[in-house]
Amino acid sequence: MNEDELPPDDRAVQAYLDLLRIRLPEEDYERLLAVVAPVLRAIHEQGEQGVPTADFPLEGPQTQGLPQEIRDEAALVIATAVTGRLDNELVVLDIEETGPVRVVTDAATASDPARLTEIADYIRDRHRDTEELRGIAEASGLSTDF
Repeated sequence: MNEDELPPDDRAVQAYLDLLRIRLPEEDYERLLAVVAPVLRAIHEQGEQGVPTADFPLEGPQTQGLPQEIRDEAALVIATAVTGRLDNELVVLDIEETGPVRVVTDAATASDPARLTEIADYIRDRHRDTEELRGIAEASGLSTDF
């Protein structure tokens, strides 16, 4: 398969990875690939079905000790794969209940304070719902590990 046959989102991911290969030290680039490769495979396997969620946590054994810059770039690579766009931006929202939360969004949303407030409100509501469910599970003697 040549480059012209790749779907647009694959070309965008490849272009972004090519830029990162130039910009990052080789060791950091290899660490980044180790983190994003399984997610990119999962997205590719979804194929025509689409991606059921765009919530890909970048935590786990493969990210132990990974610098924040590489985590941020990994989030942007994944966002490029999901959206097929290169204009994604990472925004840090300071949310009292959870502390800072990193969110990847499009450039227009990243520059719109009202939209960022809506996103922060959604995260707060989701956190409160999770804590409420955790309390119910604990009171019921169920696992609270979710």
